[in-house]
Amino acid sequence: MFRGTGGRYVSLADEDLMELVAAGDARAFEVVFDRHSGPAFSLAFRICGRRAVAEDVVQEAFLSLWRAGGRYDRTRGSVRSWVLGSVHNRAIDMLRRNALREGQSVSDEGLADRFAAGERTDVEVERRERSRVMRRALEMLPADQRQVIELAYFGGFTHTEIAALLKLPQGTVKGRMRLGLAKLRSTLDDQAGALA
Repeated sequence: MFRGTGGRYVSLADEDLMELVAAGDARAFEVVFDRHSGPAFSLAFRICGRRAVAEDVVQEAFLSLWRAGGRYDRTRGSVRSWVLGSVHNRAIDMLRRNALREGQSVSDEGLADRFAAGERTDVEVERRERSRVMRRALEMLPADQRQVIELAYFGGFTHTEIAALLKLPQGTVKGRMRLGLAKLRSTLDDQAGALA
């Protein structure tokens, strides 16, 4: 019913394209890839820190999308949140696999520190220290509050996308975010006061 020239595919909504992808339509898949591969790569690169690894993660995520296109459920969120959720999970898995292979710790703390900065300047050292302080403060939060904050600030997801990913009402996500940020602010203020 949507078949026609390439221009008609481009004008379709993501959800309509996913119906075609589920039926094996490669042209619809190309349009979905064109729309979402840029943000997907940005997220993978932010998490992995290496271009080649990020490209592998995105390729795996989109290959999975092609194979499982029929499992997309529009009632659970946007196509973009589905794609980015897959990329996020695969990027974290890739980091953990690589860390295990190299005999390193597989905890979330310090993953970003494994990739050397271009220059080891005072600014970079300060940025890394602030990052460590923030990570410690985040670890003090209840898991449900930490999860929504990490998805929003490190994963780049909106409240709506987080709600869809976690299968929670948007109000619950906003509430957890508000409580978590208040506790985070209080913890960071206390640490700053102790250093003063």
